[in-house]
Amino acid sequence: MWLVLAFISASLLGIYDIFKKTALKNNAVIPVLFLNTMFCSLLFLPLIIASRVAPDTLQQTIFYIPQAPLEQHLFVMLKAVIVLTSWILAYFAIKHLPITIASPIKASQPVLTLLGATLIFGEQLNLYQWTGVILAITSFLMLSWSGKSEGINFSHNKWIMFIVLATIAGAASGLYDKYLMSNGFDRMTVQVWYTYYQMALMAMVMIFMWYPKRKTTTPFRWTPAILMVSLFLVAADFIYFYALSYPDSMISVVSMTRRSGVVVAFIGGALFFKEKNIRKKSLDLALVLLGMYFLYLGSE
Repeated sequence: MWLVLAFISASLLGIYDIFKKTALKNNAVIPVLFLNTMFCSLLFLPLIIASRVAPDTLQQTIFYIPQAPLEQHLFVMLKAVIVLTSWILAYFAIKHLPITIASPIKASQPVLTLLGATLIFGEQLNLYQWTGVILAITSFLMLSWSGKSEGINFSHNKWIMFIVLATIAGAASGLYDKYLMSNGFDRMTVQVWYTYYQMALMAMVMIFMWYPKRKTTTPFRWTPAILMVSLFLVAADFIYFYALSYPDSMISVVSMTRRSGVVVAFIGGALFFKEKNIRKKSLDLALVLLGMYFLYLGSE
């Protein structure tokens, strides 16, 4: 069941990426990201109130948010810092890069997660998994060749560096999620409160870094896509944490499966954003997905 949930989460993430690209087009990144974290937090507010005012009503459901000790909140704060680092880098990269390049690079995140799981959780790579790693690296090199035809030099483009660093931070977040779930943290506690801590952090970033310079940078404009980003992200993360809460779930498989949502984002790039070199990039994407498939075979 947890694998089915991972695929559902992947589809929602693909739609989330499309709305994210739409929201960031000719728009200021920092306020868009702050509003995303704020809307995500507001979506959880009724559940927080209900869990405190009428706990008996929700206690036996998947929506109940138990009270957590301060120590657990400190761990969740760290989760917020890791995720927000990944998001800030990824948002800037997606704004300036074609989604048909940024999304496949981000989709290679399970490779880093798998390598991290090997080092931290003692998981051993088998022949299938090594094949998946090699295919993922090959797809990255092919994407760099595709990018050159659009004037994107992977070795000198800071936005490529941003998406690579975002991918590394995202892999660290996935490993941290498994650590938290394995140590008895409630999935709703993690998802809900890291969202609130992100909002608080983004508020400080916006007030002290963006607001004083707002007139000299890209202006902010409201678009309904900003709200849709939050809706699809909350849904995708809710199902993701639910999948990880299964005792037999494997973070390497769940992380890999979630990245299959790149197909949805890729199709969106071709249909809605009319991006270039789709045929050539499709081969790059096929290698990414093939690498993910070999990771899945090796993780069964």
